[in-house]
Amino acid sequence: MRYADGGGLTAAGRLRRESVRLQAAELFEHGIKPLEVAQRLRVSRKSAYQWHQLWREGGVRALASRGPSGSRCRLSERCLEKLAAYLEQGPAAHGWVEDQVWTAARVATLIGRKFHVSYSASGATRLMHRLGFSPQVPARRVAERDEQAVTVWKEATWAEVKEPGRPAGATSASRTRQASPAGRPGDAPGADAAAHRR
Repeated sequence: MRYADGGGLTAAGRLRRESVRLQAAELFEHGIKPLEVAQRLRVSRKSAYQWHQLWREGGVRALASRGPSGSRCRLSERCLEKLAAYLEQGPAAHGWVEDQVWTAARVATLIGRKFHVSYSASGATRLMHRLGFSPQVPARRVAERDEQAVTVWKEATWAEVKEPGRPAGATSASRTRQASPAGRPGDAPGADAAAHRR
């Protein structure tokens, strides 16, 4: 499945957050305390105090956006576009014909084959999310499923394998009291106890 916006914080979202931080810097310049800044801008006190510390140490520039977070990707933008196209083609187009699911291990293998870059399964998962993909489950039955063979198996083999159940009257299901020893056959365990009580 692919997300519409690629997941994560968009460029517009980063600009909105940066705008709030720059408003905080302006308020700090006017001598307004972090607690009041938090109330005015409707942000947490923790954020306001962190921004105040950054502003004191580096000025307004310290509150500017640094761009997308996370480690630098080892694939170029062009390679990421190619990878997204490969993922859109599906696993069968790249040799995995048994099902139509992109696993993290398969994506890591695909990256190694196509771009000669080694990724771990967790790194491939993060890269998939960055590209807007999520783990998949097949939406339909496999093409190779033989419905007639399944029906024959259910009717013939399953009937042979399945054990018949006990007849309904043969056992007692009571957990609250044991059967009376008086009703036991003479050679059954405990039958002599019933004889002594008479």
